[in-house]
Amino acid sequence: MRCHTLVWYSQLPNWVNQINNNATLMSVMENHIKQVMGRYRGKCTHWDVVNEALNEDGTNRNNVFLRLIGEQYMPIAFRMAAAADPSAKLYYNDYNLEYGTAKHAGALRIVKLIQSWGVRIDGVGLQGHLVSEPTNTASDVTPSVQVLTKVLQDYADLNVDVAYTELDIRSRNPSNSQKLADAAAAWARVAQSCINVRRCIGMTIWGIADKYSWVPGTFNGEGSALLWNDNFQKKPAYTAFLDVLNGKNVTTV
Repeated sequence: MRCHTLVWYSQLPNWVNQINNNATLMSVMENHIKQVMGRYRGKCTHWDVVNEALNEDGTNRNNVFLRLIGEQYMPIAFRMAAAADPSAKLYYNDYNLEYGTAKHAGALRIVKLIQSWGVRIDGVGLQGHLVSEPTNTASDVTPSVQVLTKVLQDYADLNVDVAYTELDIRSRNPSNSQKLADAAAAWARVAQSCINVRRCIGMTIWGIADKYSWVPGTFNGEGSALLWNDNFQKKPAYTAFLDVLNGKNVTTV
């Protein structure tokens, strides 16, 4: 089971954000990691240790961990996690890494930082919250197979695994046959990129049916992000995704 997440700037209790000294925050972070990982030790095979630590320009996101500890909070968190469950695979996880831009470069930097401390990092999770057409919240559609493959391979070249960890591909409402076809091609591109890279170990889809997706409640006027529709009927994306996994030739453009 993949488990999510241990150190994240968002949804923190107010009292954590109000900590004002390094020693207290380090103690709180270590206790949290020990307690949570200890509780699920042997059940969680993969952990997202640090989540969404980057700005879009690849710089470190301003949060209480960075302010009080510095960027070394990341290798420290991974070291704590490795001690709490030596058998679990430990990941850095973030969104918008798929495009090969500055944020991707920032994630590569994080991997190298953790490794430079002599600390184990086993993989990078690309969340995969993508779009199949330009929307009000995202102008760049799901990249080509070539771009996605290159991004995944960049991480593999640092001797870590990669995975798509929160995959959904949304479009503007209402949907129609062309949008469904575009989405199917986008899902096929993602699947093919993972197949192309030996160290891409899997793809986790961020929900089952559109009816229960987080997308409409978060991105106004957008939806149709999953493989089944509101009525739990398989969409063209389901067929395209499965066909790629089964080695069939599928349109990806």
